[in-house]
This record gives sequence, structure tokens and C-alpha cells, in this order.
Amino acid sequence: MISFEKFTLNNGLKVIVHPDASTQLVAINILYNVGARDEDPDKTGFAHLFEHLMFGGSVNIEDYDEPLQMAGGDNNAWTNNDVTDYYLTLPANNMETGFWLESDRMLSLAFSPKSLEVQRSVVIEEFKQRYLNQPYGDVWLLLRPLVYQVHPYSWSTIGKEISHIENATLDDVKDFFRRYYCPDNAILVVAGNVQVDDVRKLCEKWFAPIPKGNVVKRTLPQEPVQEEARHMEVTKNVPVDALYKAYHCCSRLDKEFYATELMTDLLSRGQSSRLYNSLVKERKLFSKISCFVTGDLDKGMVVVEGRVAKGITIEEADKGVVEELEKFMNDGISDDELTKVKNKLESSLLFEETNVADKALNLAFWELIGGAENINKEIDYFFAVTKDEIIEESKRIFRKTNCSTLYYRSNLS
Repeated sequence: MISFEKFTLNNGLKVIVHPDASTQLVAINILYNVGARDEDPDKTGFAHLFEHLMFGGSVNIEDYDEPLQMAGGDNNAWTNNDVTDYYLTLPANNMETGFWLESDRMLSLAFSPKSLEVQRSVVIEEFKQRYLNQPYGDVWLLLRPLVYQVHPYSWSTIGKEISHIENATLDDVKDFFRRYYCPDNAILVVAGNVQVDDVRKLCEKWFAPIPKGNVVKRTLPQEPVQEEARHMEVTKNVPVDALYKAYHCCSRLDKEFYATELMTDLLSRGQSSRLYNSLVKERKLFSKISCFVTGDLDKGMVVVEGRVAKGITIEEADKGVVEELEKFMNDGISDDELTKVKNKLESSLLFEETNVADKALNLAFWELIGGAENINKEIDYFFAVTKDEIIEESKRIFRKTNCSTLYYRSNLS
């Protein structure tokens, strides 16, 4: 049970405080309600670029990292298609340093040409190293536009192409910042050895003076139902063939998400799971295989991906996956099988509650998707799912016409 209090500043900043006397640390997490889906289709990669720019100096603080390190803290950030998250941990008695740093960059970044050029170079290098020059690195650059024809999930957080970052101007960057990096588009969570009243005072001191923004209500084009199977093949300099099958599914906000998550766990969580046991251990069609749900805030994907075993064609491997999914839908699920998966999932969720930084992030995310109070109901949501609901959802998802398949062939085979 995670206890907390929450309040909202006059400028719209939502604040959640989770006192935890078992640690001497404090975690400060700021979740901005902006991700790659909010970008202009001709100017992609901006949310991820900002993940870097936010460390490039703000109006009153030239170097973000140095004062934090001097206070005994560390920090990081991440971006996906839905949100951007910044977090830091530091000794509780130095908490105000975190408030000073985070509020100043929310107030205004430095926006210097030098900072933009430095971070632009970093992002371009990351694009090349992680997505273009790494084996299988461009999979999502290929698979997303195959799956999504209308919705902005069709590009990855790194962006559609390097030129979008290369051509980003200082005015472009400033405009993106003003639209999304404001208190009324953010959730602040403070977790650790703190008192609610102390946090409230620091919020009033450091964040309350920041003016609210002019956040535009999100209106994104929704992806139509896929009515026919899609297929793509590429041949690259990779060690072995790889198979990727993506199926449209519900969003993280839908009730069906819990059945979908359990379904993917049944299929590929652990060495006793359906796909691993059948396709890796018994039939030896793959050297490894996984199945997961993306959990996006708009309609997402269930993805089956695997590295094809030596001596097996990718067509044989694909056929094996389809057969195993059909078997899953037709044969049903045993009580023991479902109980085992639910217990594993419960253990994972409880383990996350031991880390103050994880708790801060999870509280922010739950507040975004409907209310932080629901974090204490998550295990109940999963345990309420029945076998019939999982099978029903699997039949809705694993339709042939709902599938986009990528054959990633090796030219070394």
C-alpha cells in the first residue's frame, strides 16, 4: 500500500507527496505530458531532443549536473511516444537543491545556439549508433510505419529521419518548449524521507511563481481498424534472420489491458511459457522469442519477436508462431498456469514498491492516466481477470488481418 497526499498549485502543477521514513533519500520525478506523438510529422524527434536540451543549462543555472552532484545526487531522463520523464535522487537534507534545479529549467531553458548545436550532435550520433549502425537497430523505424498508417505512433521517439533534427531551428525548439514544458502540463512527485508541509512550502517557493502555459488540447488522428495483413521484408548485415509480428490492441487506459498483459505473460514470460517452451525448447525454431504489449496511451501493439534458429527458414518460424497462437486460443488456459503468471506479476509489482524512485515514477504515471489512488488497485485489476477474458481478447487481437509482419533477413545466412 503506497500512501500519499496530493495538491495542485494555482498554475496547474499537480503535486504528489509520498513520505517514506525507511530511506534517507528523496526522489523528485517530473512527468511532462508530451511525447513523440505530439510532434509535427515534418519535425519529429523533438521530444527526445528536449530530453537532452533540458540538461544544457537554464536561465539561472549554467550547468545542471554540477550542483546536483555536489549535493550528492544523480539524475536521468527518458522519452517515449506518450510522455517525457525527468527524475533525480539525492539525500533528503539536500532536497531543496532538486527543487531549485527542476523549477529553473521549467521556468526557461537557456536556448543558446551553442547548446542546441551540442545536443543536436549528440542526438544525431545516437540516431546513427543505436538505430542505423547497430544490428536490428532500425526495426522500429521499419515496423512502426507498417503498423500505423494514420496515427503519429508511426514514428519512433528518435524521429523519422536524421534530417528533422539537422534542420531544427532555435525558433522551432523554443516553440515546442513553450507549448509543453509548463506547470499545467506536468506532474511533480516527491517521494522519500520528507514531510508533506515541507514539500508544500518548497513548491510554493520554487514552482508557484512559474506562469501556466497555454497547453493545446490533444486531438490526434485515430488509427482505423486494420482490415488486411501487411508484410515487409528487408535483408541486412545481421547475424541471423529475425521475425517481427505486430498486432493492434487496446490502450493502457482500457480495461482490456490487464487481460492483454496477462496473455503476453502466458505466452512468453519465463522458460515455462507457451512460446519459449514450444518454439525454442521443443521445436527449436527460434534461439529466443518474446511477446509483449506496448502499453501505449492510445491504441497500442502486441508484438511477437524472435531470432530464427540456424537451419530454419523464416517462413517455417513464422508458421510455427501462428500455429502456437492458434493453439493458445483454441486449447484454453489451465488454472495453475494463470495463477502462476498472476503470482509472478504480483511479485514484480511489489518489488517496485521497494525503490523510492520507482514509486515516484509510478505515482506520476497513475496520476496521468486517471488518478494516483489507482496505484493501490493495480494488483486487484490483474487478479480479477478471468481465463475466458484472456482467450476472448486473444481472439480479438491475433486475427490474420490485424497483423503486420516484418521478415528481417540476414545476408550472412
